[in-house]
Amino acid sequence: MTALVRLRLDIGYDGTDFAGWARQPGQRTVQGAIEDALAKLLRLDPPPMLTVAGRTDAGVHARGQVAHVVLPVAAYSAVNGTMPRRLAGLLPPDVRVWRVSVAPEGFDARFSALSRRYVYRVCDDPVGVDPLRRHDVLWHPRPLNLDRMNEAARLMVGEHDFAAYCRKREGATTIRELLRFSWAREAERLAAATVQADAFCHSMVRALVGALLVVGDGRRDVTWPAEVLATRTRDSAVNVAPAHGLTLEEIRYPDAEGLAQRAQETRRVRTLNATVPSLGEGESEDS
Repeated sequence: MTALVRLRLDIGYDGTDFAGWARQPGQRTVQGAIEDALAKLLRLDPPPMLTVAGRTDAGVHARGQVAHVVLPVAAYSAVNGTMPRRLAGLLPPDVRVWRVSVAPEGFDARFSALSRRYVYRVCDDPVGVDPLRRHDVLWHPRPLNLDRMNEAARLMVGEHDFAAYCRKREGATTIRELLRFSWAREAERLAAATVQADAFCHSMVRALVGALLVVGDGRRDVTWPAEVLATRTRDSAVNVAPAHGLTLEEIRYPDAEGLAQRAQETRRVRTLNATVPSLGEGESEDS
């Protein structure tokens, strides 16, 4: 039997020219680029398969993405200590593997995660966004009142059914715990939303941002996003913000002793009153 080792990869990428994280036939994807580089470096056929903490959509960026991969010990031993440097020579310049480490017992990049933190950046300068930031900052030509936006955001923090802000998947729950949702100025005319949750369903962060933008520019009342949330029904008035303003900044994990238990907990589908076992839980694909 071939001896195997599980590795943790810490990853960053500019999502502008990628069709998202997940490998797709005929498309340029982050997963495909890294798996192909690993296959070339380690001389593996077929390429090894990555499991990622959060599958981002086309155009979404990441500074703190995490994935794991299972490799033959012999292949890893041949490049141990040099993988990030050697991968840098094989990967395109818009994706980097910053660190490679042997994963602790029980580590699963997707299911062991405690939370994911995204930041969405918006420029509300009436003349436009800095051309050097056009790929990671949305231009919103109306001035934004962050006090109003933070008041609206506070009403949405906590565990809720976010069906009104998600694209539902068959057999998957839309109940999530929103741990943090706040807005601050990173610079004059540059606003940033920090959105952190135990997990996200598809399009959730960008839908939340879209709802808050129309509060910030005065087109909707402060209570409107929470009222939409309470309906548990998608509202056509909620515009999903464009992908390019979104960056995955951090994935948090428990200490090594808690990894396996966290993975087991995450594999359970939540209701607002109880939990029942299911493999549908743990999906983190906002984007």
